Amino acid sequence: MAIDNAKHIIGEIDGIRCTIIETGATLERSAFLSDLLSFNNLEIKEMQEASEVPGEELKYTIGVTDLIFNPVFAIYERQLKTREGSFVTPGYWKQECIECDPRYWMRRKTARKTSDG
Repeated sequence: MAIDNAKHIIGEIDGIRCTIIETGATLERSAFLSDLLSFNNLEIKEMQEASEVPGEELKYTIGVTDLIFNPVFAIYERQLKTREGSFVTPGYWKQECIECDPRYWMRRKTARKTSDG
């Protein structure tokens, strides 16, 4: 589930109804999310997706057994924490940064001033 879409998706993994967190995740992404969510006391379920192309990297579906959990709300309501004790930000969830500025709404200006001299 991308965090720019708050649609709550319910699915079944290993015969257990789950809130689907993400589909098509790589092994690295799956490990990151599993560690983060289990640290926040959520029971994780993973399922390997069937690949139509032989030799393609394995993809995974990740879910949690808490049917009312919504990662979008959990992130923006500051309900999830990292192992370091800080709140999970959208950038951290997307793995764009490790120590993200919690003021996610502020954009850093990257324009440089140039001077002709």
